[in-house]
Amino acid sequence: MTKENNTYINRELSWLQFNARVLQEAADETVPLIERLRFLGIFSNNLDEFFKVRYATVKRIDEAGKGGKSALGGIKASDLLNKITEVVIRHQSESLKILNTIEEELEKENIHIINETEINPNRQSFIKDYFLKKVSPALVTIILNDAIELPVLKDTTAYLAIKMELLNGKNQFALIEISRQMERFVVLPNENGTDYIIMVDDVIRYCLNDIFSIFNYKSISSHMVKITRDGELDFDSDLSKSFIKKISDSVKHRQVGEPIRFVYDNTIDLETLEYLLNKMGIDSKDSIIPGGRYHNRRDYMSFPSLGRQDLLYDKITPLSIKGLSLENNIFNAIADKDYLLYTPYHTFSYIVKFLREAALDPSVKTIKITIYRLAQISHVASSLINAAKNGKKVTVSIELRARFDEQANIDYAEQMQAEGIKLHFGIEGLKVHSKMCIIERLEGKSLKRYGFISTGNFNESTAKIYTDFTLFTANHKILKDINKVFNFFEINYKIYRYKHIITSPHYTKTKLFALIDNEIANIRQGKPAYIKLKMNSISSYKMVDKLYEASRAGVKIQMIVRGICCLIPGIKGMSENIEVISIIDKFLEHTRLYIFGNNNDPRIYISSADWMTRNIENRVEVSCPIYDNNIKKELLDIFDICWNDNTKARILNAEQDNSYRRNNKDKVRAQFKTYNYYLEQQ
Repeated sequence: MTKENNTYINRELSWLQFNARVLQEAADETVPLIERLRFLGIFSNNLDEFFKVRYATVKRIDEAGKGGKSALGGIKASDLLNKITEVVIRHQSESLKILNTIEEELEKENIHIINETEINPNRQSFIKDYFLKKVSPALVTIILNDAIELPVLKDTTAYLAIKMELLNGKNQFALIEISRQMERFVVLPNENGTDYIIMVDDVIRYCLNDIFSIFNYKSISSHMVKITRDGELDFDSDLSKSFIKKISDSVKHRQVGEPIRFVYDNTIDLETLEYLLNKMGIDSKDSIIPGGRYHNRRDYMSFPSLGRQDLLYDKITPLSIKGLSLENNIFNAIADKDYLLYTPYHTFSYIVKFLREAALDPSVKTIKITIYRLAQISHVASSLINAAKNGKKVTVSIELRARFDEQANIDYAEQMQAEGIKLHFGIEGLKVHSKMCIIERLEGKSLKRYGFISTGNFNESTAKIYTDFTLFTANHKILKDINKVFNFFEINYKIYRYKHIITSPHYTKTKLFALIDNEIANIRQGKPAYIKLKMNSISSYKMVDKLYEASRAGVKIQMIVRGICCLIPGIKGMSENIEVISIIDKFLEHTRLYIFGNNNDPRIYISSADWMTRNIENRVEVSCPIYDNNIKKELLDIFDICWNDNTKARILNAEQDNSYRRNNKDKVRAQFKTYNYYLEQQ
């Protein structure tokens, strides 16, 4: 919240507080040790993406000479850039303290992370051999010269900045790239039951003499630096290029985008630092952040488990959906009733089973699906290709602008195109973010539709760690509307009418406003009224204002928001009837769930859309109504389980202090209780 504005919390600053909640998980002593390291990696990875996208956007606003106050929640772009840097430096400092604490705790567990100064004679031969075979062949070493322009440094890749004091009195500078192709953590031979790990950075430091043996120097030093570049895609206007080609060129251009953050080892000498800043063209409008000895702590996401299951979260076995067998015909089951899949508590195999069955079933004639992010090895994609090989008419709307997954989607698009699958590459000005599939099956003389609508991507990898709802249905009313969305991809100048689903960009705001207005009308008539919302982010000021209006009318509003929350709850005369919590835990809370009391006859939707301007106005999104009473009860139960969390829930408020919700009630940890909820149904 800013002095200029007491109505909204700035989006960027709210996001930084979300990342602070991730950092809290790394600090939480109840979280297994190796998982704490991995949360540090998530914190760092999140920050990299924040700078590539959000910081870069604010910097563009500032450089365009626009104050940006109306778009930035009442704060000038230049002031916001300074505030972001200030907050990030504080968070980075905290993360280093947490890392040191974790390393001390690991040592108590006989796991030591050593550096190049701690390589004893027993380890020398292993280190040297590892360097020669695994590291040296992959090294890229850049000798810096005043007369030669610095090659473009890779975005978010860490480099060792080398300074050699030569015997002739001059200094020679160089950069060594820490390639992403190299394993960051080198596990050394176990010694007497103790595990030792060394960073590949320190293997390189240990072997600097081997790398720079041709130089006559009296001393050599190394310090890590990292540059982050503007991650926005810029498209050229060449009409002769295909959309795939434009996206591909833009992704390549991202690697040479303008630098917007420079992180350096705070022990680096001033001469080396100034030389690098000048050489790289880093100026005062870029975020220059002092850090520790190691950067790219996102690599801790892949910290080796060392067989220490006691230092990891217990793995859960994904459950089956009650009444829906993976061994029987899935279409016959869905024809009788709707089913709800809730990953990762339920197995993702149901989605693959649905598509595999459709690919093989002679009665299936068409398959239509939207794709936003696929797994690296995708059974979803292979099932669609299988269907095309079996003569099905397969249509895929694949979003080539899914941020940081553009190249992967391009590769899959080219594979599918080669197999005869019809592709749609979104709509000009609109990302296709909806998650839906519909198949048409010939039954007798008529075509019957089956399908699924989801809150998440059809991605086997993320389904293991993201919580998402998927509705399997043969409801002809819902699927008729879904089919109209696919028609919109074909003829996007025509605006369709939908009787059941809620769609962006044309209807989401209007429909949600109507649902909120209904609650306002009910409370004024003395009828029961409430709103329960679960989403990733809320940053649309229009949606925030509408919730404020409902709060002032007396409607009780409960919100579970994982990430950005520009709404300020609990303010007298504005939002005193609104409570907001955020849950950060083992799994990433990714579900979007809207519940409107409707005079004790709840209207419930699962959705692909957060309440952000982009989701409401600039994307194709689908919110799907839930009509099955059993599933309605299930979703109400799930929301209540999450709402009652008093272990991993943080209270969101004007102070943005991320305080944990604690009370004297029985301990509730929502993710664990949710699994038990479904386990009891088996």
